[in-house]
Amino acid sequence: AAAAPAAAQEPFVLDEIVFAANLGEVETLRTGASVEVVTEEDLEQTAETRVADYLARLPGVNTLAQGPIGSQTGLTIRGVSQTNIAVRIDGIDVTDPSGPQVAYDFGSLTTMDISRIEVLKGSQSALYGSEAIGGVIDITTKRATAIGVEQSASAEVGSYNTKRANYTFAAKGDAHELAFSLNHVDSDGYSAADENDGNLETDAFRSNRLSFYSDYQLQSGTKLIFSGFAEDTSYDYDESGPVDGTPDEVTENRTLGLRSAVQFATGSVDNQLEATVFEIERNLTGTNAFGPFNFTYKGERRRVGYQGAVDLSVGQLVVGAESVKESYDNFGSGAAGYESRVNSIFGELNFSQAKDVDVTATARLDDHSQFGTYATGRLAAVYRAREDLIFRATVANGYRAPSNYELFDPFAGNAALEPEKSISADFGIEKSFGTRVMVEATAFYIEAEDLIDYSNTTFSYYQAKGVSRRKGLELSANWTLDDGTTFWGAYTFTDSDTSAVLDSSSWLTSSPRHQLAFEVDYPITSKLDATLTGLYGSERPNLPDMSVFGATLAYAVNDTSEAYLRVENISDSEYQTVPGYGTSDRAFYVGLRASF
Repeated sequence: AAAAPAAAQEPFVLDEIVFAANLGEVETLRTGASVEVVTEEDLEQTAETRVADYLARLPGVNTLAQGPIGSQTGLTIRGVSQTNIAVRIDGIDVTDPSGPQVAYDFGSLTTMDISRIEVLKGSQSALYGSEAIGGVIDITTKRATAIGVEQSASAEVGSYNTKRANYTFAAKGDAHELAFSLNHVDSDGYSAADENDGNLETDAFRSNRLSFYSDYQLQSGTKLIFSGFAEDTSYDYDESGPVDGTPDEVTENRTLGLRSAVQFATGSVDNQLEATVFEIERNLTGTNAFGPFNFTYKGERRRVGYQGAVDLSVGQLVVGAESVKESYDNFGSGAAGYESRVNSIFGELNFSQAKDVDVTATARLDDHSQFGTYATGRLAAVYRAREDLIFRATVANGYRAPSNYELFDPFAGNAALEPEKSISADFGIEKSFGTRVMVEATAFYIEAEDLIDYSNTTFSYYQAKGVSRRKGLELSANWTLDDGTTFWGAYTFTDSDTSAVLDSSSWLTSSPRHQLAFEVDYPITSKLDATLTGLYGSERPNLPDMSVFGATLAYAVNDTSEAYLRVENISDSEYQTVPGYGTSDRAFYVGLRASF
């Protein structure tokens, strides 16, 4: 598990803890799962605004952005699109149940209040249920890093009249922790529909976000946890279908996520009870050839769950159960009150076959209120052949449940839909050369069947025959020189094919056949640091080859504050990640961040 490195940190931390790879936290040395870890220092190194822009350079990850910040943005992992990727923020499932398909839109997610991102690859339904065919993205917001009080603030201005600001407060004591972040973004943007096609209007974006976390440990040892976020966003978008030429189409989103949990021990069993709530309301207004329109969509998710863990002589056993209810309302069409429920039981056994081998077996049984039960499993193993050589392997199956819209919409729905089904496998090798060089190689395979597609002939959803496959290879290397200069590079080969005849399924979306990314960090002086990034993609479906470069120059004003200059798309390249949608021209941003 490695990501693009941050400056002035050890390049490889092999005993790092990851949280998404198993049902409980685990050292990277002891998991067979393929997972990338991005830290707060990594994000600060490039100072990028959108999370999606940073993730696009990770091995196996590709970004699909439909315009400037705020515009609909998805990701693929190993060629599998966002409708099959589970996303969690502070333990809250944030995939959107108000859309035709349940997926997370990365368009408005910024790096300002994030301390950690874990990208878990391959089918993970045994751990996370539906929407985890391609993988899981687990995000943690900022926390206190040591006992005491920490505060930080940042501000940035730049191209497209963009302004953003953040303030974070964090405090930690022996028995308590508290953190909250306030974020604001304001940008005039550029045209979502590519300006080179004659689209000259700008598509603006506004966002205000609050995220928080708190916990308190009682004298009995019981820990109480409460966390969440609230966000209001507004962004312009370009209409499709009959176009009337009025650039007045606006989407306003209001999202709320809350999580409460209690952790306690009963004898040798560590227990956790938790409840989460996620709500989103999207309001679309504007004018098209048929006149003014106003559509409101609302989605809700309620989850309650229990998990217990007990240490065994050969490892650890984790068991649990949960119940999730999702609802969908479309107030514009009168399609209100559609809901489904999934009740689940699951278990995981972590055991050591030998001193240098760890095996994890995970199983899950989901009972969906519409189509019945579905079982998933995952087997992962890691072999530490030497201190400098590690082998990992995983095989798993997964599924995506049809959304409430796909099932129940009065015009397009099909109540007979079954889930999409998948099986995946990967095998990886990690080799280090001393303490300054590490290389990784991972071969992967994933296939899915019973694909849910929208027919452009019958104007309804149906189950498509055939199989869609993704297979390929991920390579990455990390090298640190004596002067602190760090080189990181990644190459991904993705081969996509399908025997299914599809009209609109997300399985039509595929990644570049070849993708190359790099990051170079060079400490010019003790106070001045330069970072250069690059991304190249070739053999992209329906798009020409692309290359885009960025640079960040950071200057340490003093021990607690730093000023930086960021340049995006240095070469002013004309490229698209989704056909017809524009990307940024060369753009400049200056910022200041401080801690106190």
